[in-house]
Amino acid sequence: MMELIERALAGDRQALAKLVTLVERGGPEARDVMRAVYPRSGKGYSVGITGPPGAGKSTLVGKLASIAREKGLEVAIVAADPTSPFSGGAILGDRVRMPQHYLDEGVFIRSMATRGSPGGLPRTASSVVKVFDACGKDIIFVETVGVGQTEIDIIEATDTTVVVLVPGAGDSVQTMKAGLMEIADVFVVNKADRPGAEYLVAELEGMLHESPKQSWWDVPVVATQAVNDVGIDELYRQIERHRQALEESGRLAAKRSGQRRNDLLRTIEYSVMTEITQEIESDRQMAKYFEKVESGEADPYTVARDILTNEALIENWLQRAREKRRQVGG
Repeated sequence: MMELIERALAGDRQALAKLVTLVERGGPEARDVMRAVYPRSGKGYSVGITGPPGAGKSTLVGKLASIAREKGLEVAIVAADPTSPFSGGAILGDRVRMPQHYLDEGVFIRSMATRGSPGGLPRTASSVVKVFDACGKDIIFVETVGVGQTEIDIIEATDTTVVVLVPGAGDSVQTMKAGLMEIADVFVVNKADRPGAEYLVAELEGMLHESPKQSWWDVPVVATQAVNDVGIDELYRQIERHRQALEESGRLAAKRSGQRRNDLLRTIEYSVMTEITQEIESDRQMAKYFEKVESGEADPYTVARDILTNEALIENWLQRAREKRRQVGG
């Protein structure tokens, strides 16, 4: 394992791909990878690209990656793809999504299935970003799946959040205020050659004018035509400006601290839920609790209280968990 990690840290693309796969799968090997790479992360910069389906997010990411490469930067791209709720499968389009970068050794593209995550990103996306960061990627673009207002995981996984909208898509700014509209560090009106683009830009600027001002950053609205390379340089400049504002105000360090805290909470939550699920499958008493709820005999709130106040049950669960850790050496 350590040989694989060292190869990835030294720039071996094949080793990096294997590390990302291990992190996506989860389990003890993923934890070993993250323990090794986590201390080396923090030098790269991550940019989230989110917005409704059909907004041209992939095209924008590809164009932004081209500018980053012109600047001599090493680039990674994490692109989320929806998972079928029926088959569990996903179309992972890293080869077709951004063909202009596929043969570029300085760009590493990874498509990831959402696997049922409701926030627009796979659960492991934040960890994958840190793997890329630790392995020397200067800038990591993270494209969400494009599900709408609930897509707010991006603000916890990245440093700058770009919200992409298009004219005539039926998305009212007013109805989106409580969701995507409040997380943007930069707004983009893509496909700005379409009718209604000027109105959408004006509506966004009006909304921002009425919103409480931040002394350290005024959210810009950038009009682009990604397929025609229009406005991409300005968008990249605004991303750089936001990074500079974060650094000079001390907010980047504070945001990174919050991300590390969230990493800890998510890791604890996932570990606990995994062990509870295993207990349900192996412990008859735990299974009975769930059977009562499933049959309607009891409500989930009362049963949850009964489980959490059952000291003998919790002690047995903890004892088995400790035994499992001894068996795997950790």
